[in-house]
Amino acid sequence: MIAVPAFDALDRPPHLLLVDDDDRIRDLLKRFLSQAGARVSAAADAAGARRLLDAMDFDLLIFDVMMPVEDGFSLAESVRRTSKVPIVLLTARGMPEDRIRGLSIGADDYVAKPFEPQELALRINAILRRTVANRGEALETVTFGPFSFNSVRGELMRQDLPVRLTEAEVALLRILAARPGEVVSREELARRTGAGLERSVDVQVTRLRRKVETDARAPVYLQTARGIGYRLAAD
Repeated sequence: MIAVPAFDALDRPPHLLLVDDDDRIRDLLKRFLSQAGARVSAAADAAGARRLLDAMDFDLLIFDVMMPVEDGFSLAESVRRTSKVPIVLLTARGMPEDRIRGLSIGADDYVAKPFEPQELALRINAILRRTVANRGEALETVTFGPFSFNSVRGELMRQDLPVRLTEAEVALLRILAARPGEVVSREELARRTGAGLERSVDVQVTRLRRKVETDARAPVYLQTARGIGYRLAAD
């Protein structure tokens, strides 16, 4: 019997989101990946996946392509517009054009059914290793323009001069600096900073802009993704 591969790319169990409308396959993969050491959240459709994506952070997403209402291609394309989280697509459609489509919209891998769960686990671990190697698990210091922010110490410097931040501003900047160039939704920022209301996030962003932007009404570094959230345009 083939041993269950263990996830070792991270120094903690990876959090995976599994989305498949087939109850049998979803339950089987969730059980297998959990036994391999992952933390697995699961949804039966794109709508359920979106609710989980709004509420939690994930290290990798696994989407079945052939789902009703909204398919995996559409869901992956939507996620990729605001996030660089790795995506694996699962499908019974093994046609080359489907694989090309999946990769062209930003998927990191494409696994045709039927497949062995061990193969999927190995592919996931390989992707997570590449992610860690390419990005590092955390950027301690992020620079943007004349500013540098140390997320460990919560210190913002303008060249050699410290910029005074409130605790709320430090929390906000830590989240944005952890994913430079990536849009973070207002909902996620409200939840993770403890702001409670999205409007409170907007207020904190406005205050922080006054400290880092030449013109807070035309921001260069703390950019708005209209209708979604904010991004930090780091160097």
